[in-house]
Amino acid sequence: MDLATLLGFVGAFCVILAAMFFGGSALTFINIPSIMIVLGGTFLVVLMKFSLGQYLGAFKVAMRAFMYKVEKPEELIPQIVELANVARKEGVLALENQEISNPFLEEGVKMLIDGNDAEVVKTVLTKDMRQTQERHTWGAKVFSASGDVAPAMGMIGTLIGLVQMLSAMDDPKAIGPAMAVALLTTLYGAMFANMVALPIADKLNMRKTEEGRVKAICIDGILAIQEGQNPRVIESMLKTYLAPSKRNSDAEPQEA
Repeated sequence: MDLATLLGFVGAFCVILAAMFFGGSALTFINIPSIMIVLGGTFLVVLMKFSLGQYLGAFKVAMRAFMYKVEKPEELIPQIVELANVARKEGVLALENQEISNPFLEEGVKMLIDGNDAEVVKTVLTKDMRQTQERHTWGAKVFSASGDVAPAMGMIGTLIGLVQMLSAMDDPKAIGPAMAVALLTTLYGAMFANMVALPIADKLNMRKTEEGRVKAICIDGILAIQEGQNPRVIESMLKTYLAPSKRNSDAEPQEA
């Protein structure tokens, strides 16, 4: 579970709901026609922009914003260095008995054990990485499009409500519901765009970057192990993916 996404998502809605409750009756902010215009209209308009598979796949990918946590590079690098030590001392076949927590790294090690050429290993793993990034990219595009369309649907709902209100000026009882549709659709559109769709799109873009970095570390480490490079050289090479402040964090306590 991604704590930052959960806290931000729940906290934002709690703040809005608290303002509604303390400001008066929260039921006045519930309007079914407005919800239908914003949510239904947004989903259908966005569906026009993408294929059905891309659209439905975006919701599956969106779960990574809440339920998936990328392994930290500073925790992954020592595992790769340990595998390099084992392969250097006992041979590549000895890696078959090693426990590997990262599925992508495990798949690459299996390819080494099977004796695949370096070019084959690099091609397969790079393609896997690109496919993963592409799924995140399309997921982010779907939610980014939803963030663009939702306020527009809110404005359309506002115009509908204003037309209904102006056409019923001779009936005071009809003015209130029409005004509610006019105002609440704008509110719903702004809330859905800025509290749901756009944050998820940004989180998926961040996931794409994080997973791409982790998989690039795995690919470089696996190829270096296959070439038989010194584990210390491999460690130094992989630590270039880390921020300068984290590169020597493990070495300093040992020197002290």
